[in-house]
Amino acid sequence: MTEPIIAAAEAGDAGELLTLQRAAYVSEAQIYGDPLLPPLVETIAALDAEIAAGGVLKAVLGNRIVGTGRARLEGDTWHLGRIAVAPDMQGRGIGTLILTALEARAPEAAAHCALFTGFKSEANLRLYERNGYQETHRGPGRPGVELVHLAKPAA
Repeated sequence: MTEPIIAAAEAGDAGELLTLQRAAYVSEAQIYGDPLLPPLVETIAALDAEIAAGGVLKAVLGNRIVGTGRARLEGDTWHLGRIAVAPDMQGRGIGTLILTALEARAPEAAAHCALFTGFKSEANLRLYERNGYQETHRGPGRPGVELVHLAKPAA
């Protein structure tokens, strides 16, 4: 497989990114029995605003967006999230490429990178731990979902 190109999302990408995100998060919704996970109910307007702020990346293979992720700085923490890969492209290293690209965009003010996932999301936890993230704490998410928070020093 040719490696996808990682680039900043652009105005006009929101519809395709939202479709990809929803397809990728259906399996998470099934794990937790929650069809209203935030990535599944996000609006195009909300995603457009994040794209305009410059925090959204896309992975493009040929003419197709096959992955996405986003990040924002809050204090000295570079928060990564909504990392998603098209279901038919999962397991090919695209999630790692997106994660690495998001980390590389961390501003100098970022002391560490942080993210979270659900406690039953074993593939996500393996991906993050493989990339140097360590669990910092657990806390409540939506009803029935315990969130695992992970972090690592920013590069």
